[in-house]
Amino acid sequence: MAAGFRRSAARRLGGLLPWIGLVGAVAAAWQASLWSGVMTPDLLPPIGEVLATAVSLLGRPAFLASVGVTVAEVLVAFVIAVPLGVALGFAISESRYWSAILKPIVFLIFSIPKTIFLPMFILAFGINFGQKVGFGVFSTIFIVLISSFSALDSVKSDHVRVARAYGASPWQIAWRVYMPAMAPILLEAVRLAMIFNLTGILLAEMYASRAGLGQLIASWGENYMLKELLAGILLIAAAAILFNEAVRWFEARCEHWRS
Repeated sequence: MAAGFRRSAARRLGGLLPWIGLVGAVAAAWQASLWSGVMTPDLLPPIGEVLATAVSLLGRPAFLASVGVTVAEVLVAFVIAVPLGVALGFAISESRYWSAILKPIVFLIFSIPKTIFLPMFILAFGINFGQKVGFGVFSTIFIVLISSFSALDSVKSDHVRVARAYGASPWQIAWRVYMPAMAPILLEAVRLAMIFNLTGILLAEMYASRAGLGQLIASWGENYMLKELLAGILLIAAAAILFNEAVRWFEARCEHWRS
């Protein structure tokens, strides 16, 4: 048992080594650019000062309040966009008629930068919580739709026919046939959806907002507060990486569902 624990710990450490090496390389390049004179502290503050600022931000009530606003917007948009995207993707893919009509439209809209639609959301909803959530859903749902199309295509028709031949109900087919085959692709879609969702929310807050991390970052940039700006970016990146790794961990636990 102890040997198994040590092997598991060694594997986890081995998986962390590339991340540790990458972070170390970035930190070394950061400091080297300052020591060599390529960058000046006015343009790129020392990494130690940025990290200290990041720690101090976590103790500021105003910053935590902005984090709370952004987290609420991200979670609400995510909870709406992912189930809705999966359900619509399933409904569209199951109909040849609607697939022929709607799939090209979905791919067309997905290829268009969503930021050009942001003024329309501001005009329609105003500058409020609903506008940020709406834009987050709009930024996210198309990647979920496309992933759902791919997930449904991965389901083997032979498995569905066999399940029907044995008298399985539609619910049993969905749970026992569709879900195991679709789960790995859908979990990948969840990771991508959060990236699109967070990006959309932050852009909406930076463009026009009264609160939120995006508004803070835009304010720090406009006022040349580089330590706070870089510290905020590092904290957002750390949160995104943690979410990404959590979904990857869960995805690895679903490997046995692959068919």
